[in-house]
Amino acid sequence: MTLKSMKPLTRAPLLHVSVQESLRAYINDNGLAPGTLLPAEGELATQLGVSRNSLREGIKALESVGVLETRRGVGIFVKAFSFEPLLDNLAYGLGGALRQIEEVLEIRRTLEVGLIGKTIEVIAEEDISELRATVNRMRVHAERGETFATDDQLFHRLLFRCQDNETLVRLIDVFWLAFYKASDFVNLENTDPMATWRDHAAIVDAIEARDLEEARRRLDRHYEGIARVIANNKTSSNMGGTHEKTV
Repeated sequence: MTLKSMKPLTRAPLLHVSVQESLRAYINDNGLAPGTLLPAEGELATQLGVSRNSLREGIKALESVGVLETRRGVGIFVKAFSFEPLLDNLAYGLGGALRQIEEVLEIRRTLEVGLIGKTIEVIAEEDISELRATVNRMRVHAERGETFATDDQLFHRLLFRCQDNETLVRLIDVFWLAFYKASDFVNLENTDPMATWRDHAAIVDAIEARDLEEARRRLDRHYEGIARVIANNKTSSNMGGTHEKTV
């Protein structure tokens, strides 16, 4: 009988990693809400049986991913959940690779086109009015040749706010911001902001008419326009600059 070899033992986790896991477990086990003050460093170090330096390493690591927040002279607090650390790392990882930017865009496109139907079912007139006001601001900026990234982000949030699904809205923000942050690295430039405004206006028109097929078609067309911006920048020799983008 041939026996299988034993797998080699894995190395024990580094101490500061164990500290992080213990702190996360402490927060979860006690159901600590954002803003809760943790025990003092000395007490935490004693409970964990580690030095203050090891504890501080673990705390700094959890600060970097948005789990904890240290306020000098006050203490260590549980931090409210935020996608920002994920966004920063995602944008950094994408770098200037246009292929990866296209992949992020495709996820964003699939998410919005696939879920716009529920918006049409439940959206209220006040939400449509906010969408229309946002589009009107876009037009003013476009006519002046100005960018309107802030209103563009707000528009896409407003499209799905009526669904009362905070995770969905956050995911839309993740992919919107990831695309914008990553595209900054390669200077994607929209040469026709008026076309971008018209795309958004047509989406609102379709939603107001409760026309699902038209809303999907208009959203899809909008993303085709963004894809063209990417394609144009792929062939462009001028990749420098730090302009704000509106796509």
